[in-house]
Amino acid sequence: MLETPEAVLDALRENDERPYGLPRTVRAEELVEAAGQFEDKGLLVTALLELMEAYEYTGEHRKSPVVFARLLQLWDEDRGAFNEWEGHQVYWRFKWVTTSLLEVPDVPLATIEQWIGRMRERYREAGHGMQPVAAMAHRVALHTGSGLESAYDLWVTRPRERLSDCEACEIRHRALHHVLLGEDEQALRIWAPLFAGAVSCQEEPYVSHAFALLPLLRTGRVDEARSHHLAGYRYARGRTGMAEEVGLHLEFCALTRNEGRGLEILAENRGLFEVTGAPKARLAFLTGLQVLLGRLVEQGYADTPVAGPPGRQWTARTLNEEIGTEADELAAAFDRRNGTAAVGERRRERLERRPVLDEPLALGLRVTPLTGPKDGGAAAEPVPAPATAHRVAVPEDFAELVAEARRLADRGHPGDTPLWERVAERVAAEGYVHDPALGPLDLLLAELAEQRAFAEDERGGNGRDAMAEAAGLYARAGLPWHELAARARVACRPGAGKGHGEHGEGSADEPAGHLAVRRELEPLMELAERMLPGGDREPDADFRPDKYLVVLHCRAFAAHTELVDALPDAGPETAARFQDAVAALRAAAERREVPHQVAAAHLYEADIAARTGRIEEAVERQRRSQEILEETGTPWRATRGMLLLGQILMRTGRPGEAAEVFRQAMARAARYDDRSFPATAVHAMLGHACRHAGELSGAVRHLSEAAARMEREGDHNGAAECRLELADALAASGQPEDAVAVLESVVREGGAESGGPLDERLLAQIRLTLARGLTELGEHRAAAEEFLSLADTVAGWEEQFTHTMVAAQAAAALARAGRPQAAGAARERALDSHRRAPSPVPVLEMLREFADLATRGEEEDLQAALGHLAAADELLAGVPEDPEEFPHWYHAGHNHLCRARCLARAERFEEALAEADRADSRLAEGGPDGEAGRAETARLAALIEGNGLERPKGAVARLDAAVRRCAGAGLQEAAGILTALREDMASR
Repeated sequence: MLETPEAVLDALRENDERPYGLPRTVRAEELVEAAGQFEDKGLLVTALLELMEAYEYTGEHRKSPVVFARLLQLWDEDRGAFNEWEGHQVYWRFKWVTTSLLEVPDVPLATIEQWIGRMRERYREAGHGMQPVAAMAHRVALHTGSGLESAYDLWVTRPRERLSDCEACEIRHRALHHVLLGEDEQALRIWAPLFAGAVSCQEEPYVSHAFALLPLLRTGRVDEARSHHLAGYRYARGRTGMAEEVGLHLEFCALTRNEGRGLEILAENRGLFEVTGAPKARLAFLTGLQVLLGRLVEQGYADTPVAGPPGRQWTARTLNEEIGTEADELAAAFDRRNGTAAVGERRRERLERRPVLDEPLALGLRVTPLTGPKDGGAAAEPVPAPATAHRVAVPEDFAELVAEARRLADRGHPGDTPLWERVAERVAAEGYVHDPALGPLDLLLAELAEQRAFAEDERGGNGRDAMAEAAGLYARAGLPWHELAARARVACRPGAGKGHGEHGEGSADEPAGHLAVRRELEPLMELAERMLPGGDREPDADFRPDKYLVVLHCRAFAAHTELVDALPDAGPETAARFQDAVAALRAAAERREVPHQVAAAHLYEADIAARTGRIEEAVERQRRSQEILEETGTPWRATRGMLLLGQILMRTGRPGEAAEVFRQAMARAARYDDRSFPATAVHAMLGHACRHAGELSGAVRHLSEAAARMEREGDHNGAAECRLELADALAASGQPEDAVAVLESVVREGGAESGGPLDERLLAQIRLTLARGLTELGEHRAAAEEFLSLADTVAGWEEQFTHTMVAAQAAAALARAGRPQAAGAARERALDSHRRAPSPVPVLEMLREFADLATRGEEEDLQAALGHLAAADELLAGVPEDPEEFPHWYHAGHNHLCRARCLARAERFEEALAEADRADSRLAEGGPDGEAGRAETARLAALIEGNGLERPKGAVARLDAAVRRCAGAGLQEAAGILTALREDMASR
């Protein structure tokens, strides 16, 4: 009940804790009415300011000036009703009214200009400077396009005042001036300190993230644009006061060919259709949405269902038409009001924008792909080949087409793939008549079946049936060597995959499978030896040395697979079979002068050498394999070996070199248009290598691409693993909000209902990382929700120490979120779980967190803090001594350090200093590993001694010793902090 001023004031405080949105606004309106019944005008002032703030941040700009008029009237009648902060707000919010009036086309421009004049007079009377007034005049000029340059000069040449917008917001408006003029580089230079974190405010840099998207794309800084989208949209999502920013993110999705992501954003912000209090922002939102919908219509997705205003079902076409009419009317209304064509022209310019990238920009997010029927609209724009690609021309003449496909196939050139695809189309076409000049029809059909087998293998399937079909067709064609090679390829295919033109790595499911493979291959090998020309035997008409070597290669492949499966416990017979098979392949290939098979033998040996720790031999053999292929003019065959080299370099801790090898392999595959190249896996490997090499931007780029490809290929778990690593890379590169956005997208779409259910344990790891990321961002309530949900998930797992860890972190998150009762219950749950399944580290950290929080804020409770730390000491005493697994010195030291902080806050300085000394003593037991903790202990002890106990000389001596230790341990940042504190203490 709001029957007393105190009750209204309590309700105002409670409402201030709510997020901006309709519930907060409605409550604010009720509280203004309640405050008006009392004689205390100060209460009404507070309620009106709260209501105006609610309108400002929820896009209700039509209502804001009315509230301010009441405030201004109260100000003129009784300034004693305003405290110092509220009086400042009266002048500050003159600017809010200017922007609110500008938002509504019904308000004449003359009225806005008169308001700015009134603001000028009020500022002058109060002795305030004119820079904020000039800023508002520039805001009007930016909107109307009239007198823009002079308004800008009048604003930026004036010094900042107490009532100027914060520096972060002024940076945004200065940058937007240059964006409007098409001066993207200058705008980005102005934005630089904001994006570097040098300045910020409640809204920044998140608002600027949206406005910088287009300049970043136009200047080719796509990695930065991706980051701005991830962090900026995450802030704007669901905020009714950020309709314009949401529109910019929708436009970004269209310009980067991420239309599916755009539709997700639209669905998440459907409530914006019902927000009409800020027409200028609504126009910007609708125009950005039209850029997206226009792309969908152009691509043939006009009939795809999309989220629109409630009450009916919408497609891309119908929604585009509906909002287009409204937006045109709004733009015309603004132009009529302004007496210029600026608003309409800017809208037309936005609608004419087209994607700035040839391929979709990988965002790293898990996105639901576009669904719904294509309506036969415009065909998708062709994606140009890389400028360096050696595209193979596809002859029109069928005989030339077949001849060229066979020639390239013989050379192992990947360019044969599109030719064989075209041959298959022509053969399958109605009315095809075979030309005997091309050889028997069965030969051509066999070649096509063989290509189908290769293609199935490359897609991760098993081309055994297609290869068996090829063998039968070769037999009918009277080509025994071709048949034998195909039968050998069938024999070693119990689940193995194959690269283009050669068998790649694979394995049988069990040892019995290897025996079955040998039993199939041995008679084929014997037959090949009998069929070889020599002595009295004349060569078969179709004898080719390379077919004989295929049989030898298949035996080497099978022996390699068997040995790999047996490592590290392979017996001598398995190792000998591999060595004999590879030696035979290499010897025969050298004798028959088939160099790519010599290279293959070297590559098999390189792989086994790497797996058994003979790294230098592995590298040498791989490089010899690559040299052979390059010397013989077939560099396209070397890419698989390059991938092996990259993996070897990764295993030996040389990620920078590995990354360069992976890049070279990708470039070579692109150059020769190798469609069989495992680009998805290589993007993942390259991203992994870049992350370990410290090339974080490269890691983000390639892990994002790998995840997007895996998702399209249906490998949802692989994509999620990539995104987990991507989040680590983003966090390490100082982009924690981007990391959280990536993980949120996985969690949001990770359930079975998404069509791509994830492995339970993988999803749990992702949620754990997400919860920790939310904690780092200070979003403690969201973190607590994730931890609690995760705790329920892992409660049934066999390894209950996982539940203990998650429960402890959930309790700490709840405490940080200001939910003491729930935090206490979660703490007891964690302690109970620890008794059943010990996990001491997270539980100790939880207890220290509870102790620390108990002595912060308005209601300090030292006894509660000491109780938590006593429980931590007791728990620690029960952990067995094991320096390798559990450093007692570390946790004992941090228990003492936390106790010292709590005592110092309670001004029990002697006890606090004694605890700090105990902390230092325990942390010293850790040697070099304890120095970072000792530095923090020294800082706290010096503050206690110098400030609390007023003994600065003792503090200086303590800091001198600590600085020397830090310098010796290479802790330069800590040494700098302690040195600055020492100088402060010494100056006393």
